[in-house]
Amino acid sequence: MENKIIVRKYEEKDLPAMIRIWNEVVEDGVAFPQEECLDEKTGAEFFAAQTYTAVAENRENGQVLGLYILHPNNVGRCGHICNASYAVSHGNRGLHIGEKLVKDCVAQGKVHGFRVLQFNAVVAGNVHARHLYERVGFRQLGVIPGGFRLKNGEYEDICPYYIELINTVDK
Repeated sequence: MENKIIVRKYEEKDLPAMIRIWNEVVEDGVAFPQEECLDEKTGAEFFAAQTYTAVAENRENGQVLGLYILHPNNVGRCGHICNASYAVSHGNRGLHIGEKLVKDCVAQGKVHGFRVLQFNAVVAGNVHARHLYERVGFRQLGVIPGGFRLKNGEYEDICPYYIELINTVDK
């Protein structure tokens, strides 16, 4: 199925699936900092407000399997650093969809003029995501002890990551 999956810019018709997938991750309470689920209105506004939003789609049946959002991590003198979040539906994890999303996101970060992609809060226990980021070329910046409050109220460490989006020649 891996070669049947494409990553493309989202369209309005994708919103119901995107909101459902996003809310799965929020409700899990172990990866996203958000605590409130999106509804039709807030979801449409949220995804439209991003610098770029993409979906992973099964070309054979049009099913949305995952998504990512890309946006500035800060403003002004740090506005060249972007941030992203990724979500893959429960039933489609383990199919390398996350890798396709991350690689497309890195490319889109370059297209949109960002110089660095930084993840502020990768939960230490999210080993699959961490291995993926490291395989793609991200570097871990350190560990923030107890930086993430899990859904059950316990605290877990977070590991910031980054990757440069420009070559040293481009600097």
